[in-house]
Amino acid sequence: MSKKVLVISASPRKGGNSDILCDEFVKGAKEAGNNAEKIFLKDKNINCCTGCGYCVSNGYKDCFQKDDMSELVNKMIEADVIAMATPVYFYTMNAQMKMFIDRCCSKYTSIKNKEFYFIVTAADGNKRMLDRTFDGFRGFLACLDGSVEKQCIYAPGVWQKGEVKNTPAMQEAYNAGLSL
Repeated sequence: MSKKVLVISASPRKGGNSDILCDEFVKGAKEAGNNAEKIFLKDKNINCCTGCGYCVSNGYKDCFQKDDMSELVNKMIEADVIAMATPVYFYTMNAQMKMFIDRCCSKYTSIKNKEFYFIVTAADGNKRMLDRTFDGFRGFLACLDGSVEKQCIYAPGVWQKGEVKNTPAMQEAYNAGLSL
């Protein structure tokens, strides 16, 4: 049975290391017969959460802000599998990914029973230093009923655009998508 797969790339660079791994994940997912779509956050208009409480007081139906987040959250609700990818800056996810996660507040109670994959790239070559980023993703996941972490893909030691192509993370991302 085909799954609906949503891949969220928070790379600020098209063709950046985390974005390349997203493409490998999508390639594997499609080859396995799934419907896969990649969202490039850089191309979307996403405002910061204002903490106003509008979503809470309106039963988590939507945010008052009129940007691209309503469309993106609805795609998450419709997906069976969600892969989230970020480069690591100062040992945590980048601002694009964090802002995206924060804006999921408006409908987070409807994002449930999903399989999650997390993809992280960093210049630091110490794999253990990426754990804090995965902990941030896990904090988000803890708020989503019935959702499960399926796999974390580490790509340490990549800085220059394209360096990830020479790492085991390429095959790992492809295999993760293929396994769906």
